[in-house]
Amino acid sequence: MIDHPAGRHHEVRGHRLWVESEGDGDPVLLLAGLGPAGSHVVFHPFFSALAADHRVLYLDLYGRGRSDAPEDLAQITFAEDVADVAALIGELRAGPLHLYGFSYGGLVAQALALDHPALVRTLTLANTLHSPEMWQLNHANINREIAAQYPETWERITALHDQGVPSTDPRLQAEFAVATPLVRFYDPDHAGLLATEPGARNTALYPLFCGADVDFTVGGQVAAIPDFRPRLRELTVPAMVLAGRYDRALYPRLQRDFARHAPGIDFRMLERSGAFGHVEEPAVVHALLRDFWKGR
Repeated sequence: MIDHPAGRHHEVRGHRLWVESEGDGDPVLLLAGLGPAGSHVVFHPFFSALAADHRVLYLDLYGRGRSDAPEDLAQITFAEDVADVAALIGELRAGPLHLYGFSYGGLVAQALALDHPALVRTLTLANTLHSPEMWQLNHANINREIAAQYPETWERITALHDQGVPSTDPRLQAEFAVATPLVRFYDPDHAGLLATEPGARNTALYPLFCGADVDFTVGGQVAAIPDFRPRLRELTVPAMVLAGRYDRALYPRLQRDFARHAPGIDFRMLERSGAFGHVEEPAVVHALLRDFWKGR
């Protein structure tokens, strides 16, 4: 059972977005990942410690979690997600605020910091991506790891895929599930720490947004997301990147692209984390964030 802070719906651009608020102080807005289909639940209970001295805001994007959903999920796009968050910050009268973008949320956060800098006080990109190319490389490396470490699973995956079964088919998703503890955690047992609840992930949205065969070839909205690397030098707000040494999906070589394209970024490697630094090293992440935010 997840202990949710108090929350309510906010009317934004013709639909309602669910926001929970915890603590008092400078506002911190958390943008979730687990692909584009996840809700804010991925942050519970790990960010409650920050509520001791900050106002922590947990958001469900349109069509995710407890927010409204359109009748046609194809209406959900990356650009619309960015516009929704910008409007919500105005609705909350919370800007400029500290922005924490995890996974897919980091892509939205980059767009906000570049196109709406007046709303953003600081930018933290945690275990995230900079481009559709990186999303594709992410899946390629996951597949290499499965093939090397779980060859019997990979044989079943390729057999089904050769029959024309797309990777988002439930039969293949059940096989790909072996990758989560393998490639996304320093300690595979930590996969069990991820919170979930009914509706926490919009499984119907995932293939529409990412492409039906995303584990092999990205498509859908993902293919249309901008490549932010050429624009990272334009950042005018303080920015920090958190990467996991043992993240075999969004792996360290790809994460270092952020520092190569924007030398002013504060790049931090979490040495005992995979793709979920806030789960595996919460105290380290909180200390880094508090230090980064100090005086800003």
